[in-house]
Amino acid sequence: MTIREATEQDWQAVWPFFQDIVKRADTYGIDPEISKGAARKLWCELSEKSFVALTGNQIAGTYYLKTNHAGPGNHVCNCGYMVDADYRGQGLASSMCEHSQKIAKSLGYRAMQFNFVASSNTGAIRLWEKLGFSIQARLPDAFQHPRLGLIDALVMYKWL
Repeated sequence: MTIREATEQDWQAVWPFFQDIVKRADTYGIDPEISKGAARKLWCELSEKSFVALTGNQIAGTYYLKTNHAGPGNHVCNCGYMVDADYRGQGLASSMCEHSQKIAKSLGYRAMQFNFVASSNTGAIRLWEKLGFSIQARLPDAFQHPRLGLIDALVMYKWL
């Protein structure tokens, strides 16, 4: 697996699995009906950096890194990760998270925060905890899950 900074051309390969993940509406707080252009802007333009993970020549995952809050909070970054369903279970999310922490440190960030982790996303929660993140807050009934109804969202944090 290789992780590299995303290019404009990469979005064509990212969009199908991005759209699939967002349309399920069970892990991301992104409008399930987001357009391709708005999604690209959100993931690639509003972030400080975006990356793709390749297995062979295939883009199998992606992540963004951005400042979580401006001003006095600008030493804390935020990341989001997506893995194509065909490549799940191969360690891509773990590798991308570890990679993002190295990039964050190189950019001067001192901490990383995940703002809105669906409490039903137990695989991601286990992984983030394994990688040193801890749950800092539970937001009661903040996530509208399509099958489970209102569930909690978690704020997770790690000092880098």
